[in-house]
Amino acid sequence: MSRYDPATLEPKWQQAWAEAGTFVARRSADRPKYYVLEMFPYPSGRIHIGHVRNYTMGDVIARYKLAKGFNVLHPMGFDAFGMPAENAAIASGGHPADWTYANIDTMVAQMKPLGFGLDWTRMFATCDVEYYGQQQALFLDFLEKGLVYRKNAVVNWDPVDMTVLANEQVIDGKGWRSGADVERRELTQWFFKISDFSGELLDALDGLDDWPAKVKLMQANWIGRSRGLQFAFGLATPTKTHDRVEVYTTRPDTLLGASFIGISPDHPIAKELEAHDPAVAAFCAEARKGGTTEEAIEKAEKLGFDTGLRVRHPFDTAWELPVWIANFILMDYGTGAIFGCPAHDQRDLDFARKYDLPVISTFVPLSGDHVLPEDGGAAYVPPKPENVRWTLPFNWPEEATGEQAVDAAIAFCEAKGVGQGVTKFRLRDWGLSRQRYWGCPIPVVHCEDCGVVPEKKENLPIELPRDVTLDIPGNPLDRHPTWRDCTCPRCGKPAKRETDTMDTFVDSSWYFARFTAPHAKTPTDMAEAAYWMNVDQYIGGIEHAILHLLYSRFFARAMQICGHLPETAIEPFDALFTQGMVTHAIYQTKDANGRPVYHYPEEVDLRDGRGFLKDGREVQIIPSAKMSKSKNNVVDPVAIIAQYGADTARWFVLSDSPPERDVEWTASGAEATAKHLARVHRIASDIATSDAAPNEADEALLREMHKAIFDVTNGIESFGFNAAIAKLYAFTNSLQKSTAGAGAKRQAALTLAQLMSPMTPHLAEEIWALLGGEALIAKAHWPVADEAMLISDTVTLPIQINGKRRSEITVPRDMVKEEVEKLALADDAVVKALAGGQPKKLIVVPGRIVNVVV
Repeated sequence: MSRYDPATLEPKWQQAWAEAGTFVARRSADRPKYYVLEMFPYPSGRIHIGHVRNYTMGDVIARYKLAKGFNVLHPMGFDAFGMPAENAAIASGGHPADWTYANIDTMVAQMKPLGFGLDWTRMFATCDVEYYGQQQALFLDFLEKGLVYRKNAVVNWDPVDMTVLANEQVIDGKGWRSGADVERRELTQWFFKISDFSGELLDALDGLDDWPAKVKLMQANWIGRSRGLQFAFGLATPTKTHDRVEVYTTRPDTLLGASFIGISPDHPIAKELEAHDPAVAAFCAEARKGGTTEEAIEKAEKLGFDTGLRVRHPFDTAWELPVWIANFILMDYGTGAIFGCPAHDQRDLDFARKYDLPVISTFVPLSGDHVLPEDGGAAYVPPKPENVRWTLPFNWPEEATGEQAVDAAIAFCEAKGVGQGVTKFRLRDWGLSRQRYWGCPIPVVHCEDCGVVPEKKENLPIELPRDVTLDIPGNPLDRHPTWRDCTCPRCGKPAKRETDTMDTFVDSSWYFARFTAPHAKTPTDMAEAAYWMNVDQYIGGIEHAILHLLYSRFFARAMQICGHLPETAIEPFDALFTQGMVTHAIYQTKDANGRPVYHYPEEVDLRDGRGFLKDGREVQIIPSAKMSKSKNNVVDPVAIIAQYGADTARWFVLSDSPPERDVEWTASGAEATAKHLARVHRIASDIATSDAAPNEADEALLREMHKAIFDVTNGIESFGFNAAIAKLYAFTNSLQKSTAGAGAKRQAALTLAQLMSPMTPHLAEEIWALLGGEALIAKAHWPVADEAMLISDTVTLPIQINGKRRSEITVPRDMVKEEVEKLALADDAVVKALAGGQPKKLIVVPGRIVNVVV
């Protein structure tokens, strides 16, 4: 080809890879394996440029490892269940399956032209019956091993979508999709016993050396190990069923500042009282309308109800404290009860001020009096640094500090018989029940005689019924008698299926294992899992740092317990990389009412840093921001491929910024990338027809080639893709300027194609074929740098004149200092600066620099 034409050459090479089965992964004892995986997408219907960046990073690693001789597994699938499909079906009058599979077809058609080296034979969607049927088998195994159970629990309830929401799906007290005020309800739910693994999940973070430190810290904070005191306040007047209030606190050193006892509206004592007192019942009902997230609780007005009950302080039975029901206390945190210390806790202080409760200082600094919050001021939280010391007001060691004070308080209480020190975790069991249709059915039935009965495995999969109506709020499975009504697997009598479906986080918590044997008749094939697991390199967004990764780590352990993964796969992801976003400027005008109107990038003509619409109106250019459909600052990869080619998109998203940082997509940057790739193609075409004889420039070019091999290899190995591309730019310039013979230039150009092939695989294949490379470059061995060629016989020394770089000289590496001085003084820039005089100083740092002071 005389001209670089991506529209022609890219489909050609994609077809060649497909026909050769280049990326089809098969277990092999003869080659070491490498499993690279990007977090799979939700089938929204269109890929965006962020997808391109994410999957290109994984593809670079996959192609590089393939060239290094590894047996590479690089699969793709779709996280396909969930509310968006159900809501889209409700809006369109269609079916979630039709919407989902149509979107998957569209996205696959958009992804394939990008040339990703994926094993498409392993593709699945989590809504495939074959997939979720095996997920149901996993559920039954977990149930048998005691890893899943059912209980009553207070949950976030969306009254519009009529489903349970995870805490993370409640935004500012409202449902993330409906926008409705979320309520607290008590429902019977299914739970995974992830809390049993809290300590193990936390401690194992220390062994994840190739995970980002910030991700490990986020997980550690979420698991939240704490050391505290569990004890009881005795009720001064017991109720019919309670004589005490159990409390867990991480700050027993503030016990002498206790002002009140607070219990959750869902605490057993509150429930006992509301059964007989309408006022209590009304308060609890109102309190349950609030969300259960920490954010929602902190923002909500603190409300309480004085029960009239009193408890005795464990250190002084004559000291009684009131028991309040408070809307900011959750039943599933600690014991569902707290003691309030307003002087040293802001939430407690807000509550105490509202209801005129005492504020008692606990801490006495060595140099002053008791510290009390000023009127309207904040609570005084004692600092924890070791150099701040406090005298505590009863017989604990004087001047205890921070955690020492907590430990001393626990020891004091244990010695007095007031409770015991315990370690607790913030992590709660994972509620997986969702009252939605488009999800994996939970494979149990409810029998009047037998209770909750697991479905028999031979009856799996329990398929979702196709004939449902979504035009009525609520779960259509509840009103589908032919699906809901069934036979008890144990006694054979009439029974009803569980109509809740699984949280979609379940679907994404084991897909990495299913990729090792996507068509196995069991959740995994142990031989395949033992060979392919763990995922050697996992790539995805930081937004999944907590839940998805934590749930996947739990699932790997549970699957190992149930015999579906080897013990070596207990941590599923050996290395994790969290990439930055792709950003773009926002183009904005105002309508007649002064409201912002956002314009797509293709609508704007950029001239001299200003933007104009076709009608001549100037747009306001807002600096680079996260791409958002609501702001119309999105870039369509399909349009980019049509205009510039896939290799341009791939090269650009890797070249402009370190991969962990955001990268700004600009039209000028894409155009410059396309021009550079065309130049590379032109250089290769010229070399293909050259017959220049070998000469003295050959060795210099080959040295540059080996330096490029070394630098690009290190760049890819360290995820420094932008640094690798910078070296490729430099090597391309060297190749173009070189006067070496045809043989040396051909060798250098073939190597350039190999080094570019992970980033721009189509162009690399074209150059490889153009210059007579054997077979496909995708299957060629990665070049190896000759260490001897990395050591140059010469060195280039910069010349600084009065502290500023003005020139440079290239000298033999072993040239003596006196000879370097002579060459430096003869340099034109130095001669001009000296103007016939002598330098005040001439300093030669061998192999580094020449400094001239005039």
